Amino acid sequence: MIKIGILGGGQLGYMFLQNALQYPCEISILDPAADAPCAPHAHNFVHGDFKDYETVVEFGKNLDAIGIEIEHVNVEALRYLKSIGKKVVPDPEALAIIQDKGVQKAFYTSNNIPTAPYFELENWEDLKSKKDLSYPIFQKSKKDGYDGKGVQFLKSEADLEKMLQTPSIFETPADLNREIAVVTVADHLGNIVTYPTVEFIINEEYNLLDYLLIPSSLSKEVTDRAEEIARDVVKALKSPGVFAVEMFLNKDNSIWVNETASRVHNSGHSTIEAAYSSQFDQMLRTLMELPLGSTKLFTTSAMVNLIGAEGETGTAEIKNIEKLLEIPGTFLHWYAKAITKPGRKMGHVTLVNDDLQQLKQNIKQVNTTVKVVAKK
Repeated sequence: MIKIGILGGGQLGYMFLQNALQYPCEISILDPAADAPCAPHAHNFVHGDFKDYETVVEFGKNLDAIGIEIEHVNVEALRYLKSIGKKVVPDPEALAIIQDKGVQKAFYTSNNIPTAPYFELENWEDLKSKKDLSYPIFQKSKKDGYDGKGVQFLKSEADLEKMLQTPSIFETPADLNREIAVVTVADHLGNIVTYPTVEFIINEEYNLLDYLLIPSSLSKEVTDRAEEIARDVVKALKSPGVFAVEMFLNKDNSIWVNETASRVHNSGHSTIEAAYSSQFDQMLRTLMELPLGSTKLFTTSAMVNLIGAEGETGTAEIKNIEKLLEIPGTFLHWYAKAITKPGRKMGHVTLVNDDLQQLKQNIKQVNTTVKVVAKK
């Protein structure tokens, strides 16, 4: 039986486990949180730091394959494990590109992949003396940013006091029409498949993600181009694995790659119900060197995040779960996190319906009735 290890035991690992436990394999999880969602469910759970070289080497040395559910892990340890014959997905060299936004942007430029104009500063304070600088501009931390963390929007010189005090890239903002993503999968033989383009629908009132829609409502010309760009990114990374290529569709119909996640991703969650083979199934297939699954969809679907409500910290519960489950074609995914906090991702809901108008009504019903709160 193949022994697989995953660095990270959060919600992505939890959803991976739900799929992987159906296969003839043994799953070990390494996570720094003793109460990580994966802890009660893995065949073996190791409480330890996936950023520590010795911990990762010790974890992986008796396994056959090692994967990730978070990018912020020790790449040097993965390089060593690969050198002693372990299968590492994604390849450590691809992961090293993704981990550093400066390296990632240079990778896009050198491979002729369209991306926002940018420059890089090791000393963030040098921005104050930079000539010919036009605002607004985005500052992005080169390392350790995720879920909007490590990003600062600088509207004018008046915002310079808000700068992140870390080596950063500085990007020209997109003339944004829509945010989109393409989940792309590569196997050990170099075969590449893509899921249909995912569309991010933003709640204009709160400037937050409202829901993800797959397939998108965009033209075939746009989605074909997005999927081709995603394939180009993954081909250039030269690594097996699941990759989420996030992009900006500009108002002039040009497409810029924003960033790439070298793992299963929020934008692919509804593939669990809506696709022949989910992104988590594909992750397992790449680790076991099995044929890639079909990315064909059964139906149109939307994914709505369940976020910890403002002012609510404590033992988590879902308010109005009964009303949620009255909606036909609704699938609840609870991430098994014990404590809710404002803004924390606690779960998601997938809604499936080929009638787009009805789907939008169902999404609205979820957003207006369901909340994640602390138990009183």
